[in-house]
Amino acid sequence: MVKGANVGLASLSEDVSSVVLSLAWGSAAGDGDADVSVLLLDANGTVRNDADFLFYNNPAAADGSVQLLGKTPTADGSEDRISLDLTAMPSGVERVVVAASRYRDARFGDLDDLRITIADHTGEALLGFSITDAGVESAFIFGELYRRGEEWKFRAVGQGYETGLAGLATDFGIDVDDTSEEEPEEPVGGMDPSAVVVEAPAESPVTVPAQAAAPEEAAARPRRPRTAKKKVTLPQTAQKSLAENDAWRQARLFPASSLKNDRERETRATSVLLSVMAQVPEFGRRLTAAFGAPAGRMQTFTEVSLPHGDTPKRPDGVVRVERAGKLWTALVETKTNGNPLKPEQVQDYMDIAARRGYEAVITLSNDVALEGRPLVDVKIDGRRKHKVTLWHLSWAEVTHQAQMLIRHEGVGNAAHAWLLHELLHYLQHENSGCHGFQNMGSAWVPVRKGIEEETLCQGDHRALEVAESWERLVRQVCLRLGGELGQKVLPVHQRAKRGTDPQARRVALADSFCESGRLNAEIRIDGTPGIMALVADLRTGKLRTSIEVPAPEQGYPLTWAKRLVRQLAEAPADLHIETLVQGEGGGPRGTLERLRPEPADILPKDSSQITGFRLSLLKGMGSARGNAEFGFIRSVDDAVDRFYSNVVAHLESRQARSPRPVGAATTG
Repeated sequence: MVKGANVGLASLSEDVSSVVLSLAWGSAAGDGDADVSVLLLDANGTVRNDADFLFYNNPAAADGSVQLLGKTPTADGSEDRISLDLTAMPSGVERVVVAASRYRDARFGDLDDLRITIADHTGEALLGFSITDAGVESAFIFGELYRRGEEWKFRAVGQGYETGLAGLATDFGIDVDDTSEEEPEEPVGGMDPSAVVVEAPAESPVTVPAQAAAPEEAAARPRRPRTAKKKVTLPQTAQKSLAENDAWRQARLFPASSLKNDRERETRATSVLLSVMAQVPEFGRRLTAAFGAPAGRMQTFTEVSLPHGDTPKRPDGVVRVERAGKLWTALVETKTNGNPLKPEQVQDYMDIAARRGYEAVITLSNDVALEGRPLVDVKIDGRRKHKVTLWHLSWAEVTHQAQMLIRHEGVGNAAHAWLLHELLHYLQHENSGCHGFQNMGSAWVPVRKGIEEETLCQGDHRALEVAESWERLVRQVCLRLGGELGQKVLPVHQRAKRGTDPQARRVALADSFCESGRLNAEIRIDGTPGIMALVADLRTGKLRTSIEVPAPEQGYPLTWAKRLVRQLAEAPADLHIETLVQGEGGGPRGTLERLRPEPADILPKDSSQITGFRLSLLKGMGSARGNAEFGFIRSVDDAVDRFYSNVVAHLESRQARSPRPVGAATTG
């Protein structure tokens, strides 16, 4: 589409009752980001109340009509998705404005490939609009959906605001009020801690980021985060146990200790998950909205027998959602304990779903799907008018969503929080078989030996298998860490030529791995001053975690060095610190133990300009391919946790305070 054009959704698909909007962008450095927001407007072009403003701290409408689904990484940046259930949209809403905003001095002109796409509930793209004229704007309206009689239409807007999200919000009837007298609180979701309170007509205040405010003004004014309907989260500190001794075991709603085989594990895991999805609306909606399910009354079933030729088939579960008299149905196939999905089994369920008019088949296993790569290859009969979409969930993603709700975002009542807590305890039990990606694959041992003996050649398919397993592991590390912290944690893909598909990028990484013997990854954690780098060196058997901290814009180098050492008061003595200087060559380096009494030793002796500091920790790497105590996967988890908790969490960020260290609070 071109700027200003509009089109009716009904002309693009037979069923546009629910759609998914994707806002995407990228940057050459991989550090550009923005956050989406949605405004629901009445016939006067203004929000009706504060609930009509959906953003990072108010991610879902109470009626299920709008839900912000969060970010997913792409080859060049990230993609932020929004689910819209148009059948649930209140009659008083005439327009749905879809926007995105950046923070501080960040501008949309610094990002590449700004675009919005709309897909139907099956995931098939219906239209797209690219913004090519972005410049100094810090907020942008990408597009809007609006009613024309009984039909919904989309308009490509592409309008920018130099005054940020606050300026955009003002245009739609929200009055900015920067005179709040309340004390500042912890920023939510890793967003900018500076915020202004804005008031919607006749309702309670809404908070949006203060992008237009100068830093010194923002620091001088007290702020308060948005206080929507109070939700229940688990207490950060576990209550003291009433047990007489540690041998007493707490009674559990979902016991896992008695499970004896894989079949029992699969049956129990499916029943536990589906029952909690049906009883906790926020959780069930969170897992199914990305698959095109509407917001409505959900029921779940297990071990359902469905006719298929001479022999009936029994999928592990069925999810049904009713909305306005219409049913959305998905079949569920579950695997636990690292067991692989069977293509022929999934194919049968796809055929059954197509014949019966079901919308989706959901596979659930410990494996993590790769971008642009289906976990199971199935054949789609193009002659069938009804489309069935195949989706995949990892147990790690299920755990992540449960953690986000009960530890950070909250649910409707205490009973729902308790149910999610019991689910989380079950998933994390050693006997549940729901522990996520746990095996680097059969190629791991021969590739590791090939690296040690320098006999591994580029183009070896086994190296590609290891590179793919490494990507799965990094994605899972991000899910786990994000769930612990309540922050957005995303992998930063190695940069490839624009337009290169993800598989070609993996092939290039595998070739580099064969040559260097190193597996590299970068992880972006909201609220931290830089990107965490992770290197697994198979030749030395070491894991290196590091982060580059930019030099402050003001002050003196000696002050910077002293402040850095002071922030790292509780960091390990063997932390390696290197000064980054402009131009070729590196600056001084040393361990924290040596630099604590003499921070000036880290400063260059000449007049080299300091650009930042690189902090690194080395740790022994596990060699086994699995998740045993001394396995590679466990060693990667431990290295990331140690580096974040002991180093990154104590660094000052110019954007937001870092969240608490991993493991600083428990839920019992």
